[in-house]
Amino acid sequence: MRRALLPGLAAMAVVSCTSVPLRDRLEAYLDTVPAVDTHDHLAPFDRLPAFVRTERGRGMNLAALWRTSYFTWVHPLEPWKPGQRFADWWALAKDDFDDARATTFYRYLHGALRDLYGVEFDRLDDASAEALDRRIFENYRDPAWVSHVVRERAGIELMLVDPWWDRLGFRTAWPFEVLVFNVTPLIRGFHASEFKKPEDDPYAWAQREGVDVRSLDDYVALLDRLFRRAKEAGAVCLKTTVAYERTLRFEDVPAERARKAFGRPRGEVAPEDARDFEDYVMWRLVELSARHELPFQIHTGDARLEGSNPLLLLNLIRAHPGTRFVLFHGGYPWITETAAILMRHSANVWVDSVWLPTISDTAARRGFHEWLDVAPSNRILWGADGHHAEGIYGATKLTRRCLADVLAERVERGDLSESDARRIGRQILRDNALSLFPSLKARVRNP
Repeated sequence: MRRALLPGLAAMAVVSCTSVPLRDRLEAYLDTVPAVDTHDHLAPFDRLPAFVRTERGRGMNLAALWRTSYFTWVHPLEPWKPGQRFADWWALAKDDFDDARATTFYRYLHGALRDLYGVEFDRLDDASAEALDRRIFENYRDPAWVSHVVRERAGIELMLVDPWWDRLGFRTAWPFEVLVFNVTPLIRGFHASEFKKPEDDPYAWAQREGVDVRSLDDYVALLDRLFRRAKEAGAVCLKTTVAYERTLRFEDVPAERARKAFGRPRGEVAPEDARDFEDYVMWRLVELSARHELPFQIHTGDARLEGSNPLLLLNLIRAHPGTRFVLFHGGYPWITETAAILMRHSANVWVDSVWLPTISDTAARRGFHEWLDVAPSNRILWGADGHHAEGIYGATKLTRRCLADVLAERVERGDLSESDARRIGRQILRDNALSLFPSLKARVRNP
């Protein structure tokens, strides 16, 4: 992948030569676009979840890179034992990749290791694997490695980060980071005992602020206060992953039903009353999203499959035309359903391809084609959804490659001019995010 943020004239020289195949010209152009990544989980350097205890001390190693990639979602991997010798782990782990080499969850990190370290992971011998492990450990002695990969190698100018490790801290750690307000735990906040982590606990936050929360109305007022604090801290949107916990169908529940659960621990609450409370709060969050002009990113698809179809959100979308909904992951596997929602509700719905190229680049190509078929190109976004620099780079590269494939095909069949294709690629990688989150324009070089 070419270095991003090339000077304008040099970039044009790279991409304008007609002797270069169209598809390669488009990818070369997309590589020069300083991207705005709408979703990642890049923790502060000292809190990176991949750090492990090695024979050299605490840090990152090859085992940790793979463990905190998405590879283990589709295939088991020999666990790392704290403090063990790399050679002992590698002897047990090196064959664990064989049956999963065709999966995209393997290929995206394989490509990152090739581009960033100059190795073909498929063909590593024992000595080369140990050398790679040492290089990874040395790189992660300094946070400058992460910044270099994100900014210079992946070509990401700004990155929206969902801080799942500190949802109510409203802090950022990286100079390219943009704050996201993760509201997932708030949905189930009928009692303080629902929160096992103080970082997620709105009641603890309220106590620190000197705010009493004694009723359902107090709780809703607390939500509004949290929204205001998040926005003051620079948050540009909301995010929820509630699809991992329950269905995405939220009914319009009256307050009197929601009050049945408030102030009572789960053991004293009937399941239907807990669900009513969650439904009621979700509708309030959607209303607050519009009031505070914070678009709402919602994880759809590939969670609890029986309840994560984005079609389940239609009642919320229809009832709240002032809320800007961002449907994550293209709704995978419901890509066509997501396209239909986008077509019918393009005034207040965006589709985000985040994670989809990493799940399946085949599905991502189909998604980009379908979304471009049925909706304006200014309604499509992207994100890397990674936890470390190598994963972010690999996901970014796959996204650019998928876009180049799709746009080249549409030019070759006569649907677009090459200049149209470039414009659409730039919209998806950058311009659409700047339009949806306009405060970001003050933070980029060329808004």
